[in-house]
Amino acid sequence: MPTAGDHHVPLSPRTRRRALTAGLIALGLFVLALVAHAHAETPLTIAGTPGPMAEVLNHAADLAKKQGLDVKVIQFSDWVTPNVAVSEGSVEANLYQHKPFLAAAIKARHFNLVAVAPAVILPMGLFSHKIKTLTDLKDGDQVAVANDPVNRARGLQLYAKAGLITLTPGVGDAASLKDVTSNPRHLQFIELPAPQLARALDDVKVAQVSYTFLIASGGDPRSVLIEDGANNPHYALQFVSRPQDATDPKLLRFIRIFQSDDERAFILKSFGGAITPAW
Repeated sequence: MPTAGDHHVPLSPRTRRRALTAGLIALGLFVLALVAHAHAETPLTIAGTPGPMAEVLNHAADLAKKQGLDVKVIQFSDWVTPNVAVSEGSVEANLYQHKPFLAAAIKARHFNLVAVAPAVILPMGLFSHKIKTLTDLKDGDQVAVANDPVNRARGLQLYAKAGLITLTPGVGDAASLKDVTSNPRHLQFIELPAPQLARALDDVKVAQVSYTFLIASGGDPRSVLIEDGANNPHYALQFVSRPQDATDPKLLRFIRIFQSDDERAFILKSFGGAITPAW
């Protein structure tokens, strides 16, 4: 029961509203702090492909860890899933493609993705387990190129650079087998997924092979018959993300760590110049 000393003054509606507003603001700040803390604790995830890309990413992740940034590298064995993963938001970024490949992927699959920063340049070359020079190719020999549009074009331009075929002038990154205007040795072109081309070297006379998969399969870049892309920024592999993640502080911090003297030294030492920094 109330005593004679109890005296409760009712709060005015204005005071109650102020108290409620202050409470909601305090609650909101608390929730934001929890979200920020959770975000800070969540590792940055980067998708790559096995072989050189995984190696350079893992080395940069080790550098980042020493600086207090947790980075998780996820490997995919194909050239489609890394973009799907970024597009769906299951990883923040990927590193495995150059701008021409990204443009073709966006056109074909309507990805909303952007190139954030350059990383490394990997040449692509013609290789063989059966001949020592391209002059050893015989009439009607079977040779291989990639089956995705951009890398197929890149492979055909390598065969043209070697003088084995000619292409429609100016066709560039859009080159297809329909653009082969002369093929004096009647080479039989077969098209295969890029990751399979290194394994195809046991079956065809010559194959176009990305250094990514050549090195991953134990191949020696020094055995190349002819190559392209060395120090060519057109083929610089890019960090790729969704537009809303392109300014994420953790991603930008990791890119700065990647584009460091320590990472440059690691790349040049590990791959003997076959892979070069693009910054």
